[in-house]
Amino acid sequence: MASEIKREAADEAARLASEHGVRPRLVTVLVGDDPASAVYVRNKVRTCEELGLASEHHPLPADTTPARLLEMVAEFNRREDVDGLLVQLPLPQHMDEAAVIEAIDPAKDVDGFHPVNVGRMMQRHPALLPCTPAGVVELLVREGVIIAGARVCVVGRSNIVGRPVAELLLQRDATVTVCHSRTRDLPAVTREADILVVAIGRPGFVRGEHVRPGATVVDVGMNRVTDEGEVAELFGEDAPRRLKALGERGYTLVGDVHPAEVERVAGRLTPVPGGVGLLTVAMLMKNTVEAARRRRGL
Repeated sequence: MASEIKREAADEAARLASEHGVRPRLVTVLVGDDPASAVYVRNKVRTCEELGLASEHHPLPADTTPARLLEMVAEFNRREDVDGLLVQLPLPQHMDEAAVIEAIDPAKDVDGFHPVNVGRMMQRHPALLPCTPAGVVELLVREGVIIAGARVCVVGRSNIVGRPVAELLLQRDATVTVCHSRTRDLPAVTREADILVVAIGRPGFVRGEHVRPGATVVDVGMNRVTDEGEVAELFGEDAPRRLKALGERGYTLVGDVHPAEVERVAGRLTPVPGGVGLLTVAMLMKNTVEAARRRRGL
């Protein structure tokens, strides 16, 4: 599905180029040397190249001043050839993330985090949507999962995933419950769900007891596991392959869902890796092309 979405973005980018002489351009900014963030940015730049989008990457040292970062953002806001601007999160502790997000031109906010885009989304107006929540909805729609009338449980209430994905599913006529660390008897609540979306940042937290038999489970989590015993417990029959990865890289990846237990109960379960993360990048490409089209009224 991620490949399908990227092909659609590439086709639209090619149309903009051939009919209007417009090549969508994404600018990425990375402050510091966080290894995971560096991997994410490389994937985004590489995907732009694959799809025929223009891209620029601007790495900055970790001790960059907030004023300097805001100055760069203002510069990219002014440039007419820049359609999408993404400042990779998280930022170093001395940076005010909210101030940086709010400084980005909403028309170029391809992450979909600016308050203007969030407000437009909440009011059901056209907006650049946050990539991961939009990717989750695309996944369900293209997989043919019935959302209208379904009972949906979202575990996690972050501004990046939990709250926006709950809103987008509500807009498609689901009955949505949002759970969090203060939810009483969490398994009793999550077992009511036809669709369970998990985004809490805790490896293997959601277990078989949390899942209604046959439910669709979307695992948004991405966590590194480095302990052999934990790997063996989490992955069951897949443990030998994961232990091999652990030996080669020093870690293996697991989501917020316990894969060995949940896959025995769920009707559908997204994999980690190779699941929602791929859709996030695909939706970023879609947003960049959409921003280029909207900014020019095409």
